[in-house]
Amino acid sequence: MAPFNFDGSCENIGDGVLDFIYKVIKEQDIKVQKITLKPVGKPGDNFAANVKRVVVEGEDRSFQLIAKLAPQNENARKLVKITEVSMNEHIMYTEFLPKIEQLQKEAEVPKADRLRYAKCYGSLTDYLKEVILLEDLALSDFSILDKFVSLNNICVKSVLKNMAILHSFSYILKSREPETFNSLKSRLSDIWYLLSKEDNMKVVAEQFQNNILSAFEEDIDVKNKIQSNFENLFTNTVDLAEFEYNNKHSVILQADPWTNNFMFRFEEEQLLESIMIDYQLSKNGNPVNDIMALIFNCTDYESRSKHYFEWLDFYHAELDKSLSYFNLSAKSVYPRSEMDADIKRYAQFLFAQSCIACVIAMRTGAEAVEMVDAMQNSSDYSELVNSVKTDTLKDKSLAFMKGKIMNILTSFEELGIFSD
Repeated sequence: MAPFNFDGSCENIGDGVLDFIYKVIKEQDIKVQKITLKPVGKPGDNFAANVKRVVVEGEDRSFQLIAKLAPQNENARKLVKITEVSMNEHIMYTEFLPKIEQLQKEAEVPKADRLRYAKCYGSLTDYLKEVILLEDLALSDFSILDKFVSLNNICVKSVLKNMAILHSFSYILKSREPETFNSLKSRLSDIWYLLSKEDNMKVVAEQFQNNILSAFEEDIDVKNKIQSNFENLFTNTVDLAEFEYNNKHSVILQADPWTNNFMFRFEEEQLLESIMIDYQLSKNGNPVNDIMALIFNCTDYESRSKHYFEWLDFYHAELDKSLSYFNLSAKSVYPRSEMDADIKRYAQFLFAQSCIACVIAMRTGAEAVEMVDAMQNSSDYSELVNSVKTDTLKDKSLAFMKGKIMNILTSFEELGIFSD
């Protein structure tokens, strides 16, 4: 039995997890009177975690935190690699991000150039009890923006700066503490790579591709272009992951850049700062994975046409700036020419990944709920893929998804991203 009666949304949460949450709350020196769990976000927002806001009423003060809880359903746990994604986030919040904070403080990096992250109050990685307890950033006036609206130039640059700082510390650790970096790298799981090793995954990948292509039956030219850039997705996933493992340019990535994984703080409509909030897919990989996924998952065609090269320049300048506090330079650890070459080398993989992200993430209300429910109750990957079929979308959602994919394709072509 949990040592305290929790109110609110406590379904499918074991006593062991509630025990841990209560223990962490007691560590905050609060004389607890009431604890209430409330759902966070809209139904369908969260794919691999059950997210709750923990509201604590005490005798002398109140307290809130965010609890990210692993699903209990065994099929869901297996299909979305819950053990691995929970461990990834545990490592990031309890080891890598605090290490960055420590090094930045020691180097007296100005606060404006430090990486902010949600404070971690506690993390449990026991099987079926996985939970991480984080600062409730809503109390500091942070909010998540509408995933259907393109991030503006200022917001994109703010996230790019965060990414550049995050990436820079892989190079800094490689230079100063290579054993620390190698330990972190070796314990982070590449979920895409693990999925690619599953039985019949090549067939499942083809199913997913066909689901996307079925939306373009009336536009053969677009369909053929999409298909040609999906052809080697399975092989590319494996080959690129194995290549990056010991590549000197590889870094620890956020690895899941889409609008719901960032929070922004505004004052009178002026952006003050942003924070990356999800590290479940964090892994060792190439920096362009984060950069390009942000640009193509979170912006529209018009913004990319206007700012794409400016964004690449900005990222590289911010990478150099962060490295400079530790007597390193982007020119020496990751030259701009190498970044440009990596974008070309990764083009097919990045395009396919952006299309997949679009099909999964760009669903509204009931469609998102239906997909997440199917994900959490599917018995195998084929059943999971069926849950994201495009022919089940409403006309408005299908038109939005098709338009976004076509605009991604057009941007890749016009910006010269595909290899010549």
